[in-house]
Amino acid sequence: MAGDTAPHVVEDLLGIVQLLSDGSVVRGDESVLGPKEPLPDVPGVEWKDVVYHAAHGLRVRVYRPASASSVAGSVKLPVLVYFHGGGYCLGSFSQPTFHAFCLRAAAELPAVVLSVQYRLAPEHRLPAAIDDGAQFLSWLRGQAELGTGGDPWLAASADFARTFISGVSAGANLAHHLTVQVATARLPVSPVRVVGYVLLSAFFGGAERTASEADQPTGVTLPVEICEQLWHMSLPVGATRDHPVANPFGPESPSLAPVELPPALVVAPLGDVLRDRVLGYAARLKDMGKDVELVEFEGQQHGFSVLQPFAEAADELMRVLGRFVYQRDTPAER
Repeated sequence: MAGDTAPHVVEDLLGIVQLLSDGSVVRGDESVLGPKEPLPDVPGVEWKDVVYHAAHGLRVRVYRPASASSVAGSVKLPVLVYFHGGGYCLGSFSQPTFHAFCLRAAAELPAVVLSVQYRLAPEHRLPAAIDDGAQFLSWLRGQAELGTGGDPWLAASADFARTFISGVSAGANLAHHLTVQVATARLPVSPVRVVGYVLLSAFFGGAERTASEADQPTGVTLPVEICEQLWHMSLPVGATRDHPVANPFGPESPSLAPVELPPALVVAPLGDVLRDRVLGYAARLKDMGKDVELVEFEGQQHGFSVLQPFAEAADELMRVLGRFVYQRDTPAER
Protein backbone atom coordinates (compact mmCIF):
# COMPACT_ATOMS: atom_id res chain seq x y z
CA MET A 1 0.00 0.00 0.00
CA ALA A 2 1.30 3.44 -0.83
CA GLY A 3 2.86 5.23 2.08
CA ASP A 4 3.72 2.02 3.97
CA THR A 5 7.23 1.94 5.40
CA ALA A 6 9.22 -0.95 6.73
CA PRO A 7 9.58 -1.16 10.52
CA HIS A 8 12.49 0.93 11.75
CA VAL A 9 14.47 1.08 14.97
CA VAL A 10 12.99 3.48 17.54
CA GLU A 11 15.11 2.42 20.51
CA ASP A 12 18.54 0.80 20.52
CA LEU A 13 20.05 -0.53 23.75
CA LEU A 14 23.79 -1.04 23.36
CA GLY A 15 23.23 -2.64 19.97
CA ILE A 16 21.88 -5.69 21.81
CA VAL A 17 18.15 -4.94 22.09
CA GLN A 18 16.36 -3.00 19.36
CA LEU A 19 12.73 -1.94 19.65
CA LEU A 20 11.14 -1.44 16.23
CA SER A 21 8.37 0.94 15.22
CA ASP A 22 5.87 -1.91 14.86
CA GLY A 23 6.48 -2.98 18.47
CA SER A 24 8.62 -5.97 17.60
CA VAL A 25 11.99 -6.56 19.27
CA VAL A 26 15.26 -7.75 17.76
CA ARG A 27 17.81 -9.22 20.15
CA GLY A 28 21.51 -9.63 19.50
CA ASP A 29 24.23 -11.62 21.23
CA GLU A 30 24.58 -10.55 24.86
CA SER A 31 27.82 -12.49 25.27
CA VAL A 32 29.73 -9.46 23.91
CA LEU A 33 28.97 -7.76 27.24
CA GLY A 34 30.34 -10.66 29.27
CA PRO A 35 33.84 -11.75 30.29
CA LYS A 36 36.33 -12.26 27.48
CA GLU A 37 37.90 -15.30 29.16
CA PRO A 38 36.10 -18.31 30.67
CA LEU A 39 35.47 -17.98 34.40
CA PRO A 40 36.95 -20.62 36.70
CA ASP A 41 34.71 -23.39 37.94
CA VAL A 42 33.82 -23.81 41.60
CA PRO A 43 34.38 -27.42 42.67
CA GLY A 44 32.05 -29.21 45.02
CA VAL A 45 28.74 -27.75 43.81
CA GLU A 46 25.96 -29.59 42.01
CA TRP A 47 23.44 -27.73 39.89
CA LYS A 48 20.48 -28.42 37.63
CA ASP A 49 17.63 -26.54 35.93
CA VAL A 50 14.01 -27.10 36.94
CA VAL A 51 10.86 -25.70 35.27
CA TYR A 52 8.76 -23.66 37.69
CA HIS A 53 6.34 -22.05 35.20
CA ALA A 54 5.54 -24.34 32.29
CA ALA A 55 3.23 -21.91 30.47
CA HIS A 56 5.99 -19.31 30.17
CA GLY A 57 8.80 -21.85 29.94
CA LEU A 58 10.54 -20.36 32.98
CA ARG A 59 13.19 -22.26 34.91
CA VAL A 60 15.13 -22.01 38.13
CA ARG A 61 18.73 -23.15 38.43
CA VAL A 62 19.17 -25.08 41.67
CA TYR A 63 22.62 -25.15 43.28
CA ARG A 64 23.71 -27.07 46.34
CA PRO A 65 27.03 -28.18 47.81
CA ALA A 66 27.76 -31.75 46.77
CA SER A 67 28.39 -32.54 50.43
CA ALA A 68 24.73 -31.83 51.15
CA SER A 69 23.77 -34.94 49.17
CA SER A 70 26.57 -37.22 50.31
CA VAL A 71 26.05 -37.15 54.06
CA ALA A 72 23.08 -39.11 55.34
CA GLY A 73 20.94 -37.06 57.69
CA SER A 74 22.99 -33.94 57.07
CA VAL A 75 21.79 -30.61 58.41
CA LYS A 76 19.59 -28.75 55.94
CA LEU A 77 20.87 -25.49 54.49
CA PRO A 78 19.38 -21.99 54.23
CA VAL A 79 17.78 -21.09 50.91
CA LEU A 80 19.05 -18.08 48.93
CA VAL A 81 16.65 -17.05 46.17
CA TYR A 82 18.61 -15.00 43.61
CA PHE A 83 17.46 -12.77 40.74
CA HIS A 84 19.96 -11.77 38.06
CA GLY A 85 20.52 -8.21 36.84
CA GLY A 86 20.29 -6.50 33.47
CA GLY A 87 17.96 -3.55 33.93
CA TYR A 88 14.94 -5.80 33.35
CA CYS A 89 15.88 -5.81 29.63
CA LEU A 90 19.04 -7.94 29.57
CA GLY A 91 20.56 -10.88 31.38
CA SER A 92 19.86 -14.53 32.01
CA PHE A 93 20.16 -16.83 34.99
CA SER A 94 22.47 -18.98 32.85
CA GLN A 95 25.01 -16.29 31.94
CA PRO A 96 28.54 -17.09 33.18
CA THR A 97 28.84 -14.16 35.61
CA PHE A 98 25.56 -14.85 37.44
CA HIS A 99 26.30 -18.58 37.35
CA ALA A 100 29.71 -17.98 38.94
CA PHE A 101 28.24 -15.90 41.76
CA CYS A 102 25.67 -18.60 42.55
CA LEU A 103 28.30 -21.35 42.50
CA ARG A 104 30.37 -19.39 45.01
CA ALA A 105 27.38 -18.64 47.23
CA ALA A 106 26.31 -22.29 47.32
CA ALA A 107 29.82 -23.44 48.19
CA GLU A 108 30.92 -20.72 50.58
CA LEU A 109 27.88 -19.68 52.60
CA PRO A 110 26.95 -22.63 52.26
CA ALA A 111 23.36 -22.58 50.99
CA VAL A 112 20.88 -23.96 48.52
CA VAL A 113 20.85 -21.22 45.87
CA LEU A 114 17.87 -20.81 43.54
CA SER A 115 18.66 -18.58 40.55
CA VAL A 116 15.39 -17.58 38.92
CA GLN A 117 14.65 -16.91 35.25
CA TYR A 118 12.06 -14.20 34.53
CA ARG A 119 10.61 -12.54 31.43
CA LEU A 120 12.39 -9.49 30.05
CA ALA A 121 11.25 -6.14 28.69
CA PRO A 122 10.47 -4.60 26.30
CA GLU A 123 8.71 -7.76 25.08
CA HIS A 124 7.26 -8.16 28.57
CA ARG A 125 7.12 -4.82 30.33
CA LEU A 126 6.94 -4.48 34.07
CA PRO A 127 5.39 -5.76 36.24
CA ALA A 128 5.84 -8.99 34.24
CA ALA A 129 9.19 -9.80 35.88
CA ILE A 130 7.76 -9.17 39.36
CA ASP A 131 4.76 -11.35 38.53
CA ASP A 132 7.17 -14.12 37.52
CA GLY A 133 9.05 -13.73 40.79
CA ALA A 134 5.77 -14.07 42.68
CA GLN A 135 4.95 -17.18 40.66
CA PHE A 136 8.32 -18.60 41.61
CA LEU A 137 7.75 -18.02 45.33
CA SER A 138 4.34 -19.69 44.99
CA TRP A 139 6.10 -22.64 43.34
CA LEU A 140 8.60 -22.70 46.21
CA ARG A 141 5.73 -22.71 48.71
CA GLY A 142 4.35 -25.73 46.86
CA GLN A 143 7.71 -27.48 47.13
CA ALA A 144 7.78 -26.85 50.88
CA GLU A 145 4.23 -28.20 51.24
CA LEU A 146 5.11 -31.34 49.26
CA GLY A 147 8.02 -32.18 51.56
CA THR A 148 9.58 -35.48 50.47
CA GLY A 149 7.19 -35.53 47.51
CA GLY A 150 8.76 -32.43 45.96
CA ASP A 151 12.00 -31.94 44.09
CA PRO A 152 14.45 -34.41 45.69
CA TRP A 153 17.30 -31.87 46.00
CA LEU A 154 15.08 -29.38 47.80
CA ALA A 155 13.46 -32.05 49.93
CA ALA A 156 16.85 -33.33 51.05
CA SER A 157 18.82 -30.09 51.44
CA ALA A 158 16.61 -26.98 51.75
CA ASP A 159 15.55 -25.44 55.05
CA PHE A 160 12.53 -23.49 53.80
CA ALA A 161 12.16 -21.78 57.19
CA ARG A 162 15.45 -19.96 56.49
CA THR A 163 14.76 -18.42 53.08
CA PHE A 164 16.39 -15.21 51.87
CA ILE A 165 15.31 -13.21 48.81
CA SER A 166 18.23 -11.59 46.98
CA GLY A 167 19.29 -10.13 43.68
CA VAL A 168 21.76 -7.90 41.90
CA SER A 169 20.88 -4.65 40.11
CA ALA A 170 17.38 -5.10 38.60
CA GLY A 171 17.29 -8.39 40.49
CA ALA A 172 17.74 -6.43 43.72
CA ASN A 173 14.85 -4.17 42.71
CA LEU A 174 12.80 -7.29 42.09
CA ALA A 175 13.87 -8.73 45.47
CA HIS A 176 12.66 -5.56 47.22
CA HIS A 177 9.22 -5.71 45.64
CA LEU A 178 8.74 -9.42 46.32
CA THR A 179 9.82 -8.99 49.93
CA VAL A 180 7.24 -6.23 50.36
CA GLN A 181 4.56 -8.50 48.85
CA VAL A 182 5.46 -11.26 51.29
CA ALA A 183 5.67 -8.90 54.28
CA THR A 184 2.23 -7.39 53.53
CA ALA A 185 0.71 -10.87 53.07
CA ARG A 186 -0.22 -10.09 49.46
CA LEU A 187 1.92 -13.08 48.57
CA PRO A 188 1.36 -15.99 50.96
CA VAL A 189 4.41 -18.27 51.13
CA SER A 190 4.02 -20.31 54.35
CA PRO A 191 5.51 -22.82 55.17
CA VAL A 192 8.36 -20.97 53.44
CA ARG A 193 9.63 -18.32 55.84
CA VAL A 194 11.46 -15.28 54.45
CA VAL A 195 13.88 -14.29 57.23
CA GLY A 196 15.91 -11.69 55.33
CA TYR A 197 16.54 -10.01 52.01
CA VAL A 198 19.69 -8.90 50.22
CA LEU A 199 20.05 -6.04 47.74
CA LEU A 200 23.31 -6.00 45.76
CA SER A 201 23.90 -2.81 43.70
CA ALA A 202 20.17 -2.15 43.68
CA PHE A 203 18.67 -0.66 40.51
CA PHE A 204 16.33 2.13 41.62
CA GLY A 205 15.30 5.27 39.75
CA GLY A 206 13.47 8.54 40.03
CA ALA A 207 12.26 11.39 37.84
CA GLU A 208 14.82 13.79 39.32
CA ARG A 209 18.50 12.91 39.17
CA THR A 210 20.42 12.54 42.41
CA ALA A 211 23.77 14.23 42.98
CA SER A 212 25.71 11.09 42.00
CA GLU A 213 23.63 10.77 38.81
CA ALA A 214 23.94 14.43 37.87
CA ASP A 215 27.72 14.47 38.31
CA GLN A 216 28.79 10.98 37.33
CA PRO A 217 32.50 10.23 37.08
CA THR A 218 33.99 8.97 33.83
CA GLY A 219 34.41 5.27 33.24
CA VAL A 220 31.43 4.01 35.24
CA THR A 221 30.14 0.57 34.28
CA LEU A 222 26.53 1.76 34.22
CA PRO A 223 26.12 5.38 32.99
CA VAL A 224 23.03 7.24 34.09
CA GLU A 225 21.88 7.58 30.47
CA ILE A 226 21.75 3.79 30.17
CA CYS A 227 19.87 3.55 33.48
CA GLU A 228 17.24 5.93 32.17
CA GLN A 229 17.00 4.08 28.85
CA LEU A 230 16.51 0.78 30.67
CA TRP A 231 13.66 2.24 32.69
CA HIS A 232 12.12 3.74 29.53
CA MET A 233 12.18 0.33 27.86
CA SER A 234 11.00 -1.71 30.86
CA LEU A 235 8.34 0.40 32.63
CA PRO A 236 4.77 0.52 31.32
CA VAL A 237 4.51 2.78 28.26
CA GLY A 238 4.13 6.39 29.35
CA ALA A 239 5.29 5.81 32.94
CA THR A 240 7.92 8.06 34.50
CA ARG A 241 10.85 6.95 36.64
CA ASP A 242 8.73 7.81 39.68
CA HIS A 243 6.65 4.71 38.93
CA PRO A 244 6.50 2.64 42.15
CA VAL A 245 8.57 -0.16 40.60
CA ALA A 246 11.45 2.22 39.90
CA ASN A 247 11.12 4.53 42.90
CA PRO A 248 10.00 2.85 46.13
CA PHE A 249 9.85 6.25 47.85
CA GLY A 250 8.27 8.18 44.96
CA PRO A 251 5.06 10.19 45.08
CA GLU A 252 3.02 7.24 43.77
CA SER A 253 4.56 4.64 46.11
CA PRO A 254 2.77 3.31 49.19
CA SER A 255 4.50 3.94 52.51
CA LEU A 256 6.76 1.20 53.82
CA ALA A 257 6.50 2.52 57.39
CA PRO A 258 3.75 0.09 58.49
CA VAL A 259 5.30 -2.90 56.68
CA GLU A 260 7.06 -5.43 58.92
CA LEU A 261 9.99 -6.09 56.63
CA PRO A 262 12.48 -8.83 57.47
CA PRO A 263 16.09 -7.77 58.13
CA ALA A 264 17.82 -6.31 55.07
CA LEU A 265 21.41 -6.43 53.86
CA VAL A 266 22.02 -3.51 51.50
CA VAL A 267 25.32 -3.55 49.58
CA ALA A 268 26.35 -0.18 48.14
CA PRO A 269 29.32 0.09 45.76
CA LEU A 270 30.45 3.69 46.14
CA GLY A 271 31.70 3.99 42.55
CA ASP A 272 28.15 3.46 41.28
CA VAL A 273 26.14 6.34 39.82
CA LEU A 274 23.18 4.83 41.69
CA ARG A 275 25.06 5.16 44.97
CA ASP A 276 22.82 7.92 46.34
CA ARG A 277 19.69 5.91 45.63
CA VAL A 278 21.05 2.82 47.39
CA LEU A 279 22.33 4.78 50.39
CA GLY A 280 19.05 6.71 50.50
CA TYR A 281 17.06 3.46 50.47
CA ALA A 282 18.95 2.14 53.48
CA ALA A 283 18.69 5.48 55.32
CA ARG A 284 14.94 5.75 54.76
CA LEU A 285 14.34 2.24 56.09
CA LYS A 286 16.55 2.88 59.12
CA ASP A 287 14.61 6.07 59.82
CA MET A 288 11.46 3.94 59.89
CA GLY A 289 13.05 1.67 62.47
CA LYS A 290 13.69 -1.24 60.10
CA ASP A 291 16.53 -3.72 60.65
CA VAL A 292 19.03 -2.75 57.93
CA GLU A 293 22.69 -3.65 57.59
CA LEU A 294 24.40 -1.32 55.12
CA VAL A 295 27.76 -2.40 53.73
CA GLU A 296 29.67 0.06 51.54
CA PHE A 297 32.36 -1.00 49.07
CA GLU A 298 34.73 1.88 48.42
CA GLY A 299 35.75 2.30 44.77
CA GLN A 300 33.62 -0.58 43.49
CA GLN A 301 31.33 -0.30 40.49
CA HIS A 302 27.71 -1.21 39.93
CA GLY A 303 27.36 -4.99 39.83
CA PHE A 304 30.92 -5.69 40.98
CA SER A 305 29.75 -8.98 42.52
CA VAL A 306 29.15 -10.39 39.04
CA LEU A 307 31.40 -8.23 36.86
CA GLN A 308 34.40 -9.56 38.79
CA PRO A 309 33.02 -12.57 40.67
CA PHE A 310 36.43 -13.81 41.84
CA ALA A 311 38.04 -10.49 42.81
CA GLU A 312 38.93 -9.46 46.38
CA ALA A 313 35.77 -7.37 46.74
CA ALA A 314 33.67 -10.40 45.78
CA ASP A 315 35.58 -12.45 48.36
CA GLU A 316 34.68 -9.92 51.05
CA LEU A 317 31.09 -9.82 49.86
CA MET A 318 30.83 -13.59 50.29
CA ARG A 319 32.04 -13.24 53.88
CA VAL A 320 29.51 -10.45 54.53
CA LEU A 321 26.71 -12.48 52.95
CA GLY A 322 27.64 -15.59 54.93
CA ARG A 323 27.56 -13.67 58.22
CA PHE A 324 24.18 -12.13 57.36
CA VAL A 325 22.62 -15.47 56.40
CA TYR A 326 23.91 -17.39 59.38
CA GLN A 327 23.39 -14.70 62.03
CA ARG A 328 19.65 -15.01 61.37
CA ASP A 329 19.79 -18.21 63.45
CA THR A 330 21.04 -16.31 66.51
CA PRO A 331 20.35 -12.62 65.85
CA ALA A 332 23.10 -10.46 67.25
CA GLU A 333 22.59 -7.03 68.77
CA ARG A 334 23.56 -4.41 66.21
